[in-house]
Amino acid sequence: MPTAPADNSLSAEQLRDITAHTLQHYDAHAHDFCAATAQHNVTQNITALLAEIQSPPPYRILDFGCGPGRDLLQFAALGHEPVGLDGCAAFVEMARQNCGCEVLQQNFLTLRLPRAHFHGVFANASLFHVPQQQLPQVLGALQQTLVADGVLFASNPRGDNQQGWHGERYGCFYDLPRWRAYVTAAGFTELRHYYRPTGKPRAQQPWLATLWRKSRE
Repeated sequence: MPTAPADNSLSAEQLRDITAHTLQHYDAHAHDFCAATAQHNVTQNITALLAEIQSPPPYRILDFGCGPGRDLLQFAALGHEPVGLDGCAAFVEMARQNCGCEVLQQNFLTLRLPRAHFHGVFANASLFHVPQQQLPQVLGALQQTLVADGVLFASNPRGDNQQGWHGERYGCFYDLPRWRAYVTAAGFTELRHYYRPTGKPRAQQPWLATLWRKSRE
């Protein structure tokens, strides 16, 4: 099995500061973020996840980094059983009010998730906020919360494997080989990947979407 790259350069205090400042940004701009992203169409991503789940519906879906709840509403409208998770208190409250679904407020770096519970994890524009050295831990938690043969969907802004502050938010931007190494090492088998937005030249496709099945233990 491939080994994920190692980077343990951040101290515990730095990790706490990264999380706190990133969440403070989202708390302060929650309503603006909601308005700016309300019409974003991620139907392609939702469809891609649901198409790979092999269990009979309805599916238990963890919307990891659910924000104000836009995608929770779509999963629920399709007849599934979504649960949201976000570290931003303002987003959690908005999502609960907007969709009526269960929404967990949890720090990505200290997840407390049920074991072998969800058929799918939908991590749309969220995992890139996890500092590189903590990514194996977070991916491991997501792998453990999936049922056997469960599916992880992840979409992140791609880059050249750099990490750091971008304004008031911390982010990590991977190319496909590096991202593949991390997720494979966490116990997943790659299903497929694509770039977004569809139909654009690669230089105009900043998003890398990947689908993974939980490997048999």
